Amino acid sequence: MSVDQKMRAARQAIPAPRHARKRLALLFTAVALVIAAVVVLAVVRSGPPGGTSGPVPAAAPEAPVAVAPDSLEDKIQSLLDENSEYRIGLALADISGDAALTFGNQEDFTAASTAKIITAAAYYHLVETGEAALDDPLGDYDAAFQLQAMINESNNDSWLLLMDAVGYQELIEYAASIGVTYDPEENLLTPAEMALVLKQLYAGDLLNPDNTAELLSYMQDTNNEELIPGGSQAGIEVFHKYGEIDGELHDAAVLAYRGSTFVLVIYTENADGTEDDGQAEVIRELTGVVEKALFPPVQAGNNAS
Repeated sequence: MSVDQKMRAARQAIPAPRHARKRLALLFTAVALVIAAVVVLAVVRSGPPGGTSGPVPAAAPEAPVAVAPDSLEDKIQSLLDENSEYRIGLALADISGDAALTFGNQEDFTAASTAKIITAAAYYHLVETGEAALDDPLGDYDAAFQLQAMINESNNDSWLLLMDAVGYQELIEYAASIGVTYDPEENLLTPAEMALVLKQLYAGDLLNPDNTAELLSYMQDTNNEELIPGGSQAGIEVFHKYGEIDGELHDAAVLAYRGSTFVLVIYTENADGTEDDGQAEVIRELTGVVEKALFPPVQAGNNAS
């Protein structure tokens, strides 16, 4: 072998220069950091806002964790058929999904106290725009007290004070701004409209993180935990607002379990104008059917007595 040939062979055997290897390592590191940043951003954007004044809901992923099986519609319809003496409307929505699935009657119901969520959100909105304050006097107490009493205890005097503070026309306009047709003097909503309100509330689309967390905290351990919470399975976190008036009994809730979050609204009406125990029971039964379909496997046990 000639000297030139030996030199060429030696050059080919020499490994890549250290600075070239360093550039390659830096390139791989940069790519890994970009991927990590994208993942972190997706997680942050997918979860609802946190806050310091109440429980922080479980994060809702961008893609649904649980998907309702085809059999769910059949099971819901079977329960509706078994309780045909009542007018029942149900709406179900994934927090991270599109429009709600609806079952049963989807005409207007008298929303009763479930509509207090709209009034609360409207007042908090005024606070956030600087047009009201939580320490503004309302009745014998301040607005913060009345908000908690209206939601957690379903106090109607607090509701009237807060509606007056917002203004009836302003409340109509606020509801329209979030996609809901609502007149407080008529107090009519469909299950799907109520589901839209709760979906936006939990996702943080209505209020800032602190006010969202505070309002959601009032929707736990309320003065009536016998409807959707009563039918909910162990381990599922429930935020809800019930309502009852003249034979109508409703509950509207957010259900969160292991990062998957759904809105469930069940409105019922007894045609004779009087509420009976069967309405509460069918709300609990529907809750159980929906949860078992959406959150498999859920911890064993049921909170209903």
